[in-house]
Amino acid sequence: MELATSYLGLRLRNPIVASASPLSSSVDGVRRLVDAGVGAVVLHSLFEEQLREEAERNARFTEAGTESFAESLTYFPADADEDPGPRRYLSLLERAAAAVDVPVIGSLNGVTPGGWGSYAGAMQEAGAAAIELNVYHVPGSPKISGRDVEQQLVDVVTGVKDAVGVPVAVKLSPYFSSTAEMAVRLDDAGADGLVLFNRFLQPDVDPESLTVVPAVGLSHPSEALLPRTWIALLRGRVRASLAASTGVEDPDDVARFLLAGADVVMTASALLRHGPDYATVLIDGLSDWMARKDFTTLDQVRGLLAVTPGTDEVARERAGYVSGLREANNHVYGPW
Repeated sequence: MELATSYLGLRLRNPIVASASPLSSSVDGVRRLVDAGVGAVVLHSLFEEQLREEAERNARFTEAGTESFAESLTYFPADADEDPGPRRYLSLLERAAAAVDVPVIGSLNGVTPGGWGSYAGAMQEAGAAAIELNVYHVPGSPKISGRDVEQQLVDVVTGVKDAVGVPVAVKLSPYFSSTAEMAVRLDDAGADGLVLFNRFLQPDVDPESLTVVPAVGLSHPSEALLPRTWIALLRGRVRASLAASTGVEDPDDVARFLLAGADVVMTASALLRHGPDYATVLIDGLSDWMARKDFTTLDQVRGLLAVTPGTDEVARERAGYVSGLREANNHVYGPW
């Protein structure tokens, strides 16, 4: 059974990729994921806020030093290393990339264009095989237009692509007025891959304590329907690689995403829920399913059920919507 695949121009031994999560926040964690068989690992994310804090700390230390003596423009006090978030991240990336024989992908989480390029370049120098941009942006202000939000994302991608030579993937939100057009714009801007989709923090309200409660839950297979729909629609319409993310729980979910047209299938929730060794279950299960269906390579599977380019996408989606309602109605009330 041939499970090898290509993602972002990188050759992977199989299509299972460990998404950014606490599991990839240490070299030992990365090794466990690789030992379980994953084709690539995305390190836990380095956040824009960490980069900003480091820049502010460096500025404070430099300013404080200039009050002492002229040479102190290059001087940093001993406590400058007490919170080395970005530097610690680069060290982890360098050590992880040297420790395993699969691609290790760096992850940047943020929203504004400034500063990403330099750190993406530092990630490349530390050994990142690629960079994943996790652009987490909830535009809550009514003064921000949808086009401004989209342009900001394009600007981030353009800036990072100008700064690095390794492939760049973008982890997208599904909440654009025209997701397909946004995908094409990012493709035109040079994105080497699109990861569908990001999951936003959705805080809840506690009526007893009268407080807002942050909530970050693991994904459920029902959430896979949305990314699977868009992957099936985008297959063959963009140059960029397509990575499935969200709702992956068992080998059948992996097969569904591949049939829709995904180049790779990413998972964090299933590995957090069951442990890093669960990657072996997903890989072996995929092999067993392919054998039952008489598939010998992923190329025979990938995109088999994608929407054929040239299809009237609007008419197809409308027809599916009406058909689904008719079937549900017939089940409850009888034929229309």
